Amino acid sequence: MSTRFSFRLSATSGKARTGVITTPRGEIKTPAFMPVGTAATVKAMMPESVLATGADILLGNTYHLMLRPTAERIDVLGGLHQFMNWDRPILTDSGGFQVMSLAGLRKISEDGVTFKSHIDGMQHQLSPERSMEIQRLLGSDIVMAFDECTPFPATEAEALDSMRLSMRWAKRSRDAFGDRPGHALFGIQQGSVFAEQRAESAAALCEIGFDGYAVGGLAVGEGQKVMFDVLDYAPDNLPIDKPRYLMGVGKPDDIVGAVKRGIDMMDCVLPSRSGRTGQAFTRRGVVNIKNARHQNDPRPLDQACQCPACQNYSRAYLHHVFRAGEMISGMLLTWHNLHYFQELMAGMRAAIAQGRFDVFE
Repeated sequence: MSTRFSFRLSATSGKARTGVITTPRGEIKTPAFMPVGTAATVKAMMPESVLATGADILLGNTYHLMLRPTAERIDVLGGLHQFMNWDRPILTDSGGFQVMSLAGLRKISEDGVTFKSHIDGMQHQLSPERSMEIQRLLGSDIVMAFDECTPFPATEAEALDSMRLSMRWAKRSRDAFGDRPGHALFGIQQGSVFAEQRAESAAALCEIGFDGYAVGGLAVGEGQKVMFDVLDYAPDNLPIDKPRYLMGVGKPDDIVGAVKRGIDMMDCVLPSRSGRTGQAFTRRGVVNIKNARHQNDPRPLDQACQCPACQNYSRAYLHHVFRAGEMISGMLLTWHNLHYFQELMAGMRAAIAQGRFDVFE
């Protein structure tokens, strides 16, 4: 295995791409879906169970981990990989999105963001330099530049100010990250729904130089049509030979649409959150296991699925344990959902490799 980070495209079908990201901790087949391990755990899942679904990489959250148990404590305990018993690649977000969502609890300046913890109300500061330090302490394989996630809707002037602030922070992130062989730093394109701003942002990021590039500021309430409209051009601004990451997406049809438009990596809490609330994704659509019509149904969730929930348990059982509030309900449904999402990614990779992604369903 290489000791450096690299990306190799192996096939395209239209704008859709398949390839391999190589890291010292293993390869990531793209298009890739990253399960979210917000607080150093994918909720309701053991790490080995997440691996069994086909996941090559997990996402950790800078904001949550800096507050609890703190990046310094994780560093002393051997880094995030050892701490959470996951020896494959980890991507950590910069904390920008979570800080944006704090609304009245934060204050933004050129230096960074001052905010109050949602846990205990204590004041913290997050800057490009501090974000890079936290992600270094965590031992992240793929580090995200610190940015301001532009809210939606935003006026053209508001979006421009936000984007240019993020580009200044991107340069500071690059400088603070330094030279770390085997670790990668991704820049984040901003510009809301404005094509000229997206182009300006991409040009600024390319001039700074990153190992990969994310399309930020989407999946923040704009709706699928607007998101796809932006994705029709935004990824084209980014280098062909670097990974492209769409942050916080999403639903299966969002994922397919993003891959169709040239995206290589995605993440979302949806598979695990849905699992805990009784929703299962199947080839025939979403199953709400809480519904009474499943209480006497001996069939599996999905007869074609090889996950443990489908191989060993009936819809009737899953309905029962959900209604009874048993923990195994969230465990089995989350396992199924993550397996479904990874099967979706594998199917897309195969279709792209065979040049038939235009008819992928």
